[in-house]
Amino acid sequence: MFRKIFSYVGEYKKQAVLCPVAIVGEVAMEVIIPTIMASLIDKGIRAGNMGHVTRMGILMVCMALISLFFGAIAGRLSAVSAMGFAKNLRGAMFRKVQDFSFSNVDKFSTASLTTRLTTDITNIQMAFMMFIRTAFRAPIMMICAIVAAFKMNSGLSLVFVCAVPILACIVAVIMTKAHPRFKLMLTHYDNMNGRVQENLIGIRTVKAFVREDYETRKFRENTEKVRKAQVNAEKLIIMTMPSMQLIMYSSIVAILWFGGNMAVNGTMETGELSSFITYVGQILMSLMMLSFMFMMFVISRASLQRVYEVLTEEPEIVSPENATAKLEDGSVEFKNVSFSYFKDMNNLALENINIKIKSGETIGIIGGTGSSKTSLVQLIPRLYDATEGEVFAGGHNVKEYDLETLRNSVAMVLQKNVLFSGTIKDNLKWGNENATDEEIIDACKSACAHDFIMNFPDGYDTDLGQGGVNVSGGQKQRICIARALLKKPKIIILDDSTSAVDTATDSSIRKAFRENLSETTAFIIAQRISSVQDADRIIVMDRGKIDAIGTHEELLKSNAIYREVYESQQKGADE
Repeated sequence: MFRKIFSYVGEYKKQAVLCPVAIVGEVAMEVIIPTIMASLIDKGIRAGNMGHVTRMGILMVCMALISLFFGAIAGRLSAVSAMGFAKNLRGAMFRKVQDFSFSNVDKFSTASLTTRLTTDITNIQMAFMMFIRTAFRAPIMMICAIVAAFKMNSGLSLVFVCAVPILACIVAVIMTKAHPRFKLMLTHYDNMNGRVQENLIGIRTVKAFVREDYETRKFRENTEKVRKAQVNAEKLIIMTMPSMQLIMYSSIVAILWFGGNMAVNGTMETGELSSFITYVGQILMSLMMLSFMFMMFVISRASLQRVYEVLTEEPEIVSPENATAKLEDGSVEFKNVSFSYFKDMNNLALENINIKIKSGETIGIIGGTGSSKTSLVQLIPRLYDATEGEVFAGGHNVKEYDLETLRNSVAMVLQKNVLFSGTIKDNLKWGNENATDEEIIDACKSACAHDFIMNFPDGYDTDLGQGGVNVSGGQKQRICIARALLKKPKIIILDDSTSAVDTATDSSIRKAFRENLSETTAFIIAQRISSVQDADRIIVMDRGKIDAIGTHEELLKSNAIYREVYESQQKGADE
């Protein structure tokens, strides 16, 4: 796990390596200064040698400045390497998520992926910054200070030797207890982010139903769970500092007691005692720094595992080796296809689907809510893979195609229309980034979008805002249809994508399709019979199975489900 994650230090290895080098220079000066101070006191002040005091004082100031210089360099290098590491890690995670299939995203949830890309990586960044400074500074300072202290007075050094095992036991206990608590805290973070994301996406619905108080109450419940989890985790960590300080100051008191007696008895110089106390402070401070480094490791360990899970997750849908590079035509065939979102043959969304569709056919799909209409068409561009059976497109199994080739040949207007920040033209060019203005206008005319776009003051350069907030639901649908048309696909799938437009506009769009997409296979999922009655064939879905296939006239005569839907819609229209 550590090798995988820290490999993303990448081009910032130089700064990460030079940081400890600068720290060595900083520590060397800090360790030498107490020895100089002892000489200044014992050979200068006590002996009345002001020249020695001056020389030693200037030397101490120079060493302090050199230490400051190395410290500043080390701080900058650690910050640059840690931030660069976080940038690379966040970029790697984002690229990995882009390769995920829908099932991979379903596994983690978008809220959890957001937390892992933000909070978890920030935790890792802070831990890395502390590591490259503390992991070198603390041991080096401790070793050098111990050597200097033992050299000065080995008997008095036994005081802090006794303190080390106590500190180690405290750290071990806290590390063992804290990790599961921080892991639980991050899970609550996921839930809180999910609530925020859901609320912001549906803010118009929240306001329309006057549910602000309800959403606020639910959010408070989530934040309260996060707070309790944080308190539960942090109350262990906050015990570290007082425990360390107790041991540290107890050691200093013991050294002052025994060292003071030695100084009075003449077995130890006053300057040596002052320097010894400084070394003891450095040793105990180094131990505290190491302790906090371990604490930071505990905090970030849960984040490391969560990030590692994403980086090592294998996309369930990938391009095969020696993939077919071209979709010859728009023919589609389902052979004994069954599908489950849970990979469970006892919980099927689609069951035993068999149908053969010629290139250029227009296929309507009708069925009640939950009849798996969308599940059926999502298997064609491999948004999901069939659990059992085979799906063919252009005469080849869809699993034989390069994913980019397949999806570039299959345009899909999803049930939930998504537009991105930017202009209308920017969004349309998602269909074809090299599309000319003429091609864009032709696609928009086919989708009945050109007229309302030109009514905007800036036309195609109108800024849509985040998620297309500046356009209505019907306008958004027509822009999404135009975007799909710009791909010039072999197969186009309209998943209830004209539900927000009036029947006249729906009719105009279907007419444009017949005239301009005569060689493109079209799948039209709809709730309105009028949207599919002109199709070459209509599939009637019921509970994940094909109940009937035929033309509008054939189904009116032979299929009860279709006839019932048609008659209810006709009755509603008449009324």
